[in-house]
Amino acid sequence: MFRRESVVAQRSKTNKAKSKTKGKAQKAAAKRSGVKPAKSSKIAKIIGIIPGAGAGNDGRTLDGLYSVIRSRRGADPARSHTARMFLRGPAKIAQKFGEEAVEAVIEGAHGNGKALVLESADTLYHLLVLWAACGVKPAQVWKELKRREVRSGIAEKASRKAEQLGATKSPATARAKKKAR
Repeated sequence: MFRRESVVAQRSKTNKAKSKTKGKAQKAAAKRSGVKPAKSSKIAKIIGIIPGAGAGNDGRTLDGLYSVIRSRRGADPARSHTARMFLRGPAKIAQKFGEEAVEAVIEGAHGNGKALVLESADTLYHLLVLWAACGVKPAQVWKELKRREVRSGIAEKASRKAEQLGATKSPATARAKKKAR
């Protein structure tokens, strides 16, 4: 409990310091695009959408965010959090993604839906940054999800285990493992 409170307190201080800079950037982006940024979601702020106005129905929201993230790759790290993350490399991005995912898990375990929404948005954002850093495109993930859609979850998982066994283990190792069972 104490750890969670200290994380929230640290974020609050950091967010206050960043809010002045972010506010100016958001106003400029809104002026250019003609769309006012939403205030209820970090993702909405980043891509300038209004939640509930068709957002999140089909993956276009994530595709749009991914495009914005990729555009930040060469941006000024002093002005772009995403550019700073790219400079730190995939390992640090993955670490940040993991931290955000754990925070989402904690909120979910506590049954705190409102906080889970916020942490989920953070988690998705950091996952997309990780994809961009590793050269993974959302369409690749959507294709894989679509492929899995036609199978039951149990059959899909079993097929992946079989594929992994064949790809990462020698036949002798696989036979030895079967005999041990």
